[in-house]
Amino acid sequence: MGSMDSFNLPRSMRALEYTAAQKFSIVEKALPKIREHDILIKVKACGVCGTDLHIHDSGFGAQFPLTPGHETVGTVAAFGLSVTSFAIGDRVVADNSELCGHCHYCQYAVYPAHRVFKFHNLSDIEATLLEPASCAAHGLDKISPQMGSKVLLFGAGPTGLMLAQLLRQNGGCHLVIAAPGGVKMELARDLDAADEFVELPREESAAAARMEELRREHPYGFDVVVEATGSARVLENAIHFVTKGGKLVVYGVYDDEDRISLSPNMIFKEEIQVLGSFSQTNKFPAAIDYLDRQRINVDGIVNITFKLEEWEECLEAMKKKSVVKAAIVFD
Repeated sequence: MGSMDSFNLPRSMRALEYTAAQKFSIVEKALPKIREHDILIKVKACGVCGTDLHIHDSGFGAQFPLTPGHETVGTVAAFGLSVTSFAIGDRVVADNSELCGHCHYCQYAVYPAHRVFKFHNLSDIEATLLEPASCAAHGLDKISPQMGSKVLLFGAGPTGLMLAQLLRQNGGCHLVIAAPGGVKMELARDLDAADEFVELPREESAAAARMEELRREHPYGFDVVVEATGSARVLENAIHFVTKGGKLVVYGVYDDEDRISLSPNMIFKEEIQVLGSFSQTNKFPAAIDYLDRQRINVDGIVNITFKLEEWEECLEAMKKKSVVKAAIVFD
């Protein structure tokens, strides 16, 4: 097994650690142990998403103490004796669906080698989008769009924008993004992520009126309706945009206590499929292929970066929705 001393590694690292909801600090802790099939990654950047906001408030199954983060990018720093296809310094991204149980948002993180993937053409910041892009690729698998599908996507967040591009390239004939105006919707237009853009007012009654107008504009509904905002209210309304035999995709991250009311008779009579799409099951290779070869445009999605010491400022920026996507960067 690879020894830390043999690679001149430090014996400790900084890590952001929560002891309870909303209580965190930067601590010094030992580097994780490397097992026979493990790879130790020196973290260069880590994306931040809405899931981290939920974890901050003890949502999303958070169990304390914990160190958050799940969009890790870095270089290979060491590896176990049975690892043969990686070299020190390889630029890699890690699939967090199998965890070491120790790190993330640390300066170093250990992953099983079969969950570590090389990339070549992306910057470290762009590569933080490989995990959300993998979620989008998994969503595409779940949706399985047919050629010529009409698609309505509620929300213009980072993973939604990548899913929109995947859907347009894989069956979506006409794709509509409906979301509030602002920096995310502006980026959606810049990326040419849809065929049609519908700005929803933030005021509730005005938004409801615009939604009714959208239904009149598309009287037969959409083959696929994706709810990617994480709003239970929007999800509850989204089913009314699904055509007969169509699909409603639950794609956002919601509060644990959220509940919705759907008409079972409507689902039954109109044969609507309600699908959930969670995480990025085994889709890292596909996501890397699309992003590394620029088949998905991610320019401008990560539009602000913070240092580890600026974690609180990062969270505040995300809560105010003043950013599209944030990342933590390391020296």
